[in-house]
Parts: sequence; structure tokens; C-alpha cells
Amino acid sequence: QVQLVESGGGLVQPGGSLRLSCAASGTIFSGNVMGWYRQGPGLQRELVATITSGGSINYADSVKGRFTISRDNVKNTVYLQMNSLKPEDTAVYYCNWRTVARSAWGQGTQVTVSS
Repeated sequence: QVQLVESGGGLVQPGGSLRLSCAASGTIFSGNVMGWYRQGPGLQRELVATITSGGSINYADSVKGRFTISRDNVKNTVYLQMNSLKPEDTAVYYCNWRTVARSAWGQGTQVTVSS
């Protein structure tokens, strides 16, 4: 079992920044992928960014140049630095951990971008 605990969401004005964190605990296998997904009001959950344990990164086109994903393999923690936030970034952000055979989700953290 892998448990994920997210933190760092909140309310921010357009153009502002937030940093999300997600700590994984439990039976952590190497060779995993950690990432962030989001679900806006009335929308489907979508990929934001992923990072492998080897450091390969993938971003959604909508966040490229504004968001940065990183991870600390010693702490089993993934981060999402979000800059130049827009109202359309408003969503519940979910952390994900997965291997070929297993997957786990965090409980989600609300990010609201509004003036």
C-alpha cells in the first residue's frame, strides 16, 4: 500500500504562485512515476505533469513554461511549483504515484485562482 499526502493548495490572485507538495509513504518501489493531475469544475481529470524516478519529465501544453515539477527520491516527495497562475488553473489537484502494476492517488488539494 502507498499513501499520498498533499499540501500547499489555497487561494491566489492571477499571476501569483503556489507550491504543492506530495509525500508518499508505505511500500515504495523504485522505478515509479509521480505526478500531478487536476480536475476543474465540470471537467474531467487531466494530466498536469509527471516525473519518473530517473528524472524524465512530461508537462501538459497548458502549463509549460509556468509550472515546474520536481522530486526528492530520498523523501519520496514530489513538488509542483506553479507560477503565473491563471483563473483557468482553478481545480482540485491530485497527486499520483504509479508503477507498471500499481497506482495510488492522494486526496486532492484545492487551488483557486481569483481576484
